[in-house]
Amino acid sequence: MTLAPTATGGIDLPGARDRVEAILTQFLDRKQDDAAAHKLPTEIPVALRDFLSAGGKRLRPVLCVLGWHAAGGTTPVPASALQVAAALEMFHAFCLVHDDVMDNSTTRRGKPSVHRIFADRHGQHRSRQAADRFGTSAAILVGDFALAWSDELIHTAGLTPAQLARLLPVLDAMRSEVLYGQYLDVAAGGQFTDDVERAQAIIRYKTAKYTCERPLHIGAVLAGSSRLLLDSLSAYALPLGEAFQLRDDLLGVFGDPEVTGKSRLDDLREGKHTVLIALTLQHASRAQGDQLRPLLGCPALTEEQADVARHIITAAHAPDRVKAIIRERYGQALAALEAAPLPTAAREQLSSLAGRTVWRTT
Repeated sequence: MTLAPTATGGIDLPGARDRVEAILTQFLDRKQDDAAAHKLPTEIPVALRDFLSAGGKRLRPVLCVLGWHAAGGTTPVPASALQVAAALEMFHAFCLVHDDVMDNSTTRRGKPSVHRIFADRHGQHRSRQAADRFGTSAAILVGDFALAWSDELIHTAGLTPAQLARLLPVLDAMRSEVLYGQYLDVAAGGQFTDDVERAQAIIRYKTAKYTCERPLHIGAVLAGSSRLLLDSLSAYALPLGEAFQLRDDLLGVFGDPEVTGKSRLDDLREGKHTVLIALTLQHASRAQGDQLRPLLGCPALTEEQADVARHIITAAHAPDRVKAIIRERYGQALAALEAAPLPTAAREQLSSLAGRTVWRTT
């Protein structure tokens, strides 16, 4: 099951997504032309355009558009709100490019990650170590450009002063939350404990709030949402975001790379402190835990060793326990949605999106 948006009840999500794609492409085309005109490296905007065009769920722009409709925004969605939705995807590119550097991930969306692309492209006349260092540095800068350009998209969207006043506090909160979440993730790396609560805190800030809650809030405040509606959207979005990340953690270890576009060795090699691993260590035997810990965080982990880790994780029934939590969070999201004061079409779209998010295979 994919996250491809649908058109229902007068809400044209495929059309909105296409317009967001066009905004991003045109923006980066202009940046490439500007760089060429000033004799600056065009490979920066080209790298970002290639990264964005390689795929992605576009979940944040879609939720931003649904937040607009949830708050009773006009149809069709105005260009200003769609540009804000595009800015969220540009900000997400910043997060992913830097995340791949921190995780030392070699692939993203079925293609080499940005730091690997730059290392390989500029490695002909450098040592391997120098090429890798260049790739890392270049990717950090590409991410920095994405962050700056996401801000530029916001400030050139043509929002009213009232919209900006409502938007900026939510935008600032989202940025801080995801960065705190990323720090929590980095700080917990390599600490192989059964602390499920800490793993859930990482999910809350790195994914639930950033992926689901704040994009909905941003679209809603642009349309003039009440505080009551924002709280109702949070009650839906936070459990949905947790379910989304829990599914991601399962796919990161047990998914099919041909489908997910990402190696299923990366999370194990990095030693990510996920709910999946915490539950494994909580319920595995002492001997199984002792066997598993040296495999977690091993940068040279082989597929055969990963299979041993997967066997231990499965034997501890951790995947089943995670799936049970996913089902619980999904139910909470749907219950909150039923109680929320929403237009019927927005409710139907958010319900459909929840199903596609929770039961996806990519």
